[in-house]
Amino acid sequence: MSIGPNQRRQSTIATLIRLSKPRSVVWLLLAAALIGLPLNQNAVGQQNAPMHLTLDQAIDLALKQNHSIHLHSLSVDQMRSKKDEARSNYLPQIKTSGSVLHVTEFAGIEIPTGAFGNFPSTGPVPSKPLFIDQGGLTGYTGGVGLEQPLTQLFRIHQANVAAKQDVLVAQTQLDQTQDAVALQVRQLYYNILINQQKIQASQEQLAAVRVKGAESRSDVERGNALEIAAIQSEANILQAQQQSLTLKLQGDDLRRQLADLLGLPISTRFDLDAGTAAENIDIPSRAEAVRLALGQNQDLRVARRGLEKAKAALSAAKDAYIPDVTAMSRYSYQSGIPLLVHNFGTFGFSVSYDLFDGGRREAQLREARTEVRSAEVAIDKLQSEIEVEVEAAYDRIEELKQTLDVAEQTVKVRTEAARLADRQREQNAALNSACSQAHADLSSANASLFEADFGVSLAAADLKRTIGQMPR
Repeated sequence: MSIGPNQRRQSTIATLIRLSKPRSVVWLLLAAALIGLPLNQNAVGQQNAPMHLTLDQAIDLALKQNHSIHLHSLSVDQMRSKKDEARSNYLPQIKTSGSVLHVTEFAGIEIPTGAFGNFPSTGPVPSKPLFIDQGGLTGYTGGVGLEQPLTQLFRIHQANVAAKQDVLVAQTQLDQTQDAVALQVRQLYYNILINQQKIQASQEQLAAVRVKGAESRSDVERGNALEIAAIQSEANILQAQQQSLTLKLQGDDLRRQLADLLGLPISTRFDLDAGTAAENIDIPSRAEAVRLALGQNQDLRVARRGLEKAKAALSAAKDAYIPDVTAMSRYSYQSGIPLLVHNFGTFGFSVSYDLFDGGRREAQLREARTEVRSAEVAIDKLQSEIEVEVEAAYDRIEELKQTLDVAEQTVKVRTEAARLADRQREQNAALNSACSQAHADLSSANASLFEADFGVSLAAADLKRTIGQMPR
């Protein structure tokens, strides 16, 4: 009578449980692990399964996990903290302080004998010299004070304006990075799909040259062709294999770049949606695109924020010539200081002004004016570059559309050629290599059409990024 695998396992576990030695526990755990091994293998297989990813899912994942976006987001938080720090200077500063001081000696009040008179009934007053101490050798002071800057508020205001511009610059750079990452994800996603199409076309080209090589060797064996024909066919096969291998290496590199862009381990395998079609992105007219770009381009926004910050620095440099006036009030306690009560209050104003600074303020003023002028020139330069970039993008889109039309015509011609080759082969009027080559050429034409179609979509997405809009 045969024993099934499950019964054998149960019998083994029961035997191990009956063992009284301590090592029986180890054997029991080992047996349980061996029994559960197939389940763990299935779990590992599920973990190693390719990650299915659509284009929208890839873009959303990149916007959440991309390292560059995360760094720029932290930069925004940092600039906001600095802005809060600058804003705190508007408010009065409340400080507490104390001290303990010991003096080696101090002057008192000495009253000589008879300083207050000499009376018959009492004699001299005082009857002997007196020495009245003033305070103590060790003094204690402490208190709480409040200081409110007044004329310094002009410079504080400009510092807050500059800090606000820093926050806006950081936020704009974050938006700019998000747009760039979204465009890069779209480019890599499309390029991977294009690479898959090219690999498929290269495989068909390899199959076609192999068929042609077999025919060439057969012709050589029958004496209908020279040996050079077979050698040439072998060279074509090797060339096709090399092209296919190159495309596979390019595909692996593209997948690693996509994984890094999505914030995933570079070993992550992807199952991209092969049915993804090139998105038809609506773009404005040339004139409208130029107008939008001059108003919304992210680089131009950053430059304009830099100009506002430079103007704030210029105003602060001018305000440096204003004397510093500070309102103050303080409540103090002392012990050991002469001629003062223990608890007392003080209030008033303090004024300070640098009469001579060696030309420092004037140099800062000239530097601030130069920064403002540099920022203005940078904006003018950037505006011209953006106009050129927009015009070039439109020219590229029109060129790619023409390429797309040519690719569509090529596919139609290759389709007809493949149909005629199939008919001729059915009628034994054409070789198998001619039919295989016709279908391989059709596959290559479809890959070119696929690439041209995606190229138009990518160019339109790049134009959207140039005019300051999310390329989605």
